[in-house]
Amino acid sequence: MNAFVQRQQKRITPIAFSTVIEWLQYRAGGFYGGEAITQLEHALQCASLAMQDGASDTLIIAALLHDIAHLADDETDQTFPHGELAALQLADLFDEAVTEPIRLHVDAKRYLCAADPLYWSGLSEASQRSLIWQGGPFTVTQATDFISQPYAEDAVRLRQWDDAAKVVGAKTPELVYFIALMETCMDKGTDKHRLQHVQWVEA
Repeated sequence: MNAFVQRQQKRITPIAFSTVIEWLQYRAGGFYGGEAITQLEHALQCASLAMQDGASDTLIIAALLHDIAHLADDETDQTFPHGELAALQLADLFDEAVTEPIRLHVDAKRYLCAADPLYWSGLSEASQRSLIWQGGPFTVTQATDFISQPYAEDAVRLRQWDDAAKVVGAKTPELVYFIALMETCMDKGTDKHRLQHVQWVEA
């Protein structure tokens, strides 16, 4: 099922580029789950790790925005997985090279738990706890089906950066750097003139 059909069925309203910036600037200052860093610090670390690993620009932006749905009003991950929600919210701004790794990154954790016996033990306590209500490790069949999907390998890379991006005091580029990169990755169908009215400050 593609993102458009999902959005219609679930009645999710895509967000504007200005909303993405606003949420990152003004809503991402709280702590990230049970970790000791903020949502924004986690996003910047994840994007920075992707950049250091030689990822494409679109995958760097997926890393930056993979948890954007956590900043939405009344977001409840147990009832609507945040990866799926974020992919729907971003569907009018970015193509699938950005949205699909985001959509799949939660299931990528379930895949890695099945594919690597040591993976689970390396997760933070908060991530181990969330795995329970995310469905637990995949079966062999589920893992095989997962990794055969388009963008699944990108989602696995994103998941690994996600797991590592929890370092207190890590140095990263400022948000403004990634804002400029987001503009270059926006879907060609996006109404570019709207960007002229976006205001931002350095994080």
